Amino acid sequence: MNPTPEIKLPGDAEPAQFARRILLAVSGLTPQIVTETLYALAADEFAPFVPTEVHLITSAEGARRAELSLLSDDLGWFHKLCADYHLPGVRFDASHIHVMRDAHGQPMNDIRSPADNRAAADFITAQVRAITADSGCALHASIAGGRKTMGFYLGYALSLFGRPQDRLSHVLVSEPFESSYDFFYPTPYSRVLQTRDGQLADTALAQVTLAEIPFVSLRHGLPTALLAGQASFNDTVLAARAALAPAHLVLDLSRQCILAAGREVSLPPAELALLAVFARQTLAGSEPLSAPTKGVPDPAWGRRYLREYRRIAGHLADIESTERALKDGMDGEYFSARKSKLDRRLKTALGPAAEAYRIHDGGSRPRRYALTLHPVAVRFAADVAFKGDNQ
Repeated sequence: MNPTPEIKLPGDAEPAQFARRILLAVSGLTPQIVTETLYALAADEFAPFVPTEVHLITSAEGARRAELSLLSDDLGWFHKLCADYHLPGVRFDASHIHVMRDAHGQPMNDIRSPADNRAAADFITAQVRAITADSGCALHASIAGGRKTMGFYLGYALSLFGRPQDRLSHVLVSEPFESSYDFFYPTPYSRVLQTRDGQLADTALAQVTLAEIPFVSLRHGLPTALLAGQASFNDTVLAARAALAPAHLVLDLSRQCILAAGREVSLPPAELALLAVFARQTLAGSEPLSAPTKGVPDPAWGRRYLREYRRIAGHLADIESTERALKDGMDGEYFSARKSKLDRRLKTALGPAAEAYRIHDGGSRPRRYALTLHPVAVRFAADVAFKGDNQ
């Protein structure tokens, strides 16, 4: 094999340098995709990548075929490959073969319905999410096997969760071996097989190469909760779309939540009130606000904050403790504490997309605070006026 060397960009992580290296493939009824890809990775002249683990996503029948052809004592083509090319320590056994489950949790034999399609997408997404949660590993995903939808979902999942050290590829096998069920990798010795069309061919003459597929990583735009949680494929895609879409903020004071980056985020009255103050400033086209001075209560700040707090809490709520704390006005410590808590809640819920909805300090002294959203991107839902608004 004599591929063109890949041009590396500054900051690229070399996958082979990671202690944990994973090959993840999808297959249907052709488990040889595992050995073909493993061979191509290990034999790469410029950047060999020998996995420490191999994982396979497949159907129930595909799992049976993989165990018989790759791992059994009679055939065991995976073990033969490792022996032929001196690849020690590559872990791959029946526990690394992951059978897709349908909507009822039963092993899936094929993707035949919209429900199967959704289940397959969620299953593949969960596998990729779990692997990429380990920052100490490098993942190589192969989309060469299985139904086209399986390869698509694996590639899309890597685009959602992939990191700089992760790679995506398709394996290419020369004729006439591509269509042969008896071909598993180019052997370092002569082995003659019969192809589907009756030809005889020597596996020592086969050529297997990888076509690496560049992908755009959207991981940086996903909320922390989705990176660590169990969200469905559709929910994850919607979150990525929202993170890339223009910022738009809706404040629903009666329900004590906001809609930001396409997600509904509940906020306590104390933090929501501060955000509402700056949302009103934005809608009014007012200049950024100076924060109150530390240790010096500011009556104007106390009034504008309590006005929003009363709108949120309502007439019947017990807000005496808040009113008592701000009876002389709001000082800098109170302001900073509320702003810090608001920042943390937005970051947890929205991930990097939270930056567009934070209260910014202008970046220079004297600090003056504002939302950086355009007024047309901010609105209040079912705004309610209270008797205390003029206080």
